[in-house]
Amino acid sequence: MIENDLRAAFARLEALTPPTGPVRTAIERTVGRRRRRRFRLRLGGTALALVAAALAGFTAIAPSSPETPQLLGEPSSSATPTGALNVLLVGIDSTSDQRSPLADSVLVVHIPADRSRPYLVSLPRDLEVDIPGLHQDKLNAAFYHGAGSGPADLSRGYDLIGRTVTGLTGVRLDGGAVLTYPALRKVTDVLGGVELCLPQKITSAHTRRVFPAGCQRLDGAASVDLLRQRRGLSDGGLDRDRNAQRFAAGLVRRAEAQDVLRDPLRLSRLIAEVGPELTVAGDSVLDLLRVVPELASVEPVGLSLPVEVLEGEGPTWRLRADPKTAPAFLAAFREDRLAEWAAANPDRVTPIR
Repeated sequence: MIENDLRAAFARLEALTPPTGPVRTAIERTVGRRRRRRFRLRLGGTALALVAAALAGFTAIAPSSPETPQLLGEPSSSATPTGALNVLLVGIDSTSDQRSPLADSVLVVHIPADRSRPYLVSLPRDLEVDIPGLHQDKLNAAFYHGAGSGPADLSRGYDLIGRTVTGLTGVRLDGGAVLTYPALRKVTDVLGGVELCLPQKITSAHTRRVFPAGCQRLDGAASVDLLRQRRGLSDGGLDRDRNAQRFAAGLVRRAEAQDVLRDPLRLSRLIAEVGPELTVAGDSVLDLLRVVPELASVEPVGLSLPVEVLEGEGPTWRLRADPKTAPAFLAAFREDRLAEWAAANPDRVTPIR
């Protein structure tokens, strides 16, 4: 009886049911828009990381398995952003399951409001800093504490070191990336290698490869090997940061010569090669990507936070911001006056060639 009543009710209401065709079309249109939007976000975020990698070119060690790119935001508007922009790049020394990673390299790409050229601001890994919510420790430990024990949570590691960098510098961070050795190696090889000039001979403590003083072209494997070196260098990790800036300039010149930064097809090919090895973070990564074509020059200026030694030597240094010179540098950084500061302190600018 109940079954018959139900059948009769459905029969009476069937005529009131709207046609399914328009509904299905609307659903498919909505799903399509969402898929295209996710693709654009993934593409834009990964492209930002590649641009950042081209501007930074620093070291990190490969994870046990490739990280999926993470996009933590979307464009704030369709308009190109104005004002100075700052991109934090973190190279990690490991993503193994056995231990959390330390930040092997920390660098901020500063793009001034006048879009004149990028500035690469290195922050030494051995710098003593206040880590929010924890205690004073070396800067490289901030990523370690954020990522946690066991399998590394790269987004949390990035978040904590980002807050640490902001607390140290007073500079707002607009986005950034965590890079790994495979990403750096691939982007270098896809571009056909990079040329850089070294002021002194360097012998790898890891492979015994010799990098002579002077200009040379390096493939991806050689680049990674060089950028890992700090032992045996007179200024330890500070010299490694300077070599990273030299490498960055060469990588940018190579990308510019091939028109990679402004050619969507070439950039998409690079994304296909490198994308799986990148983790991207930021509130508006597409906004950051939009400013690249506005740069008058992509030749970067390499700068480092002025520091002094607290204790130790070479690789075991503990450093602090130089109380005499760091305040003026940080004020210039916050106020978008790095060009003025570099002109007044030419001895503090990394010789690129």
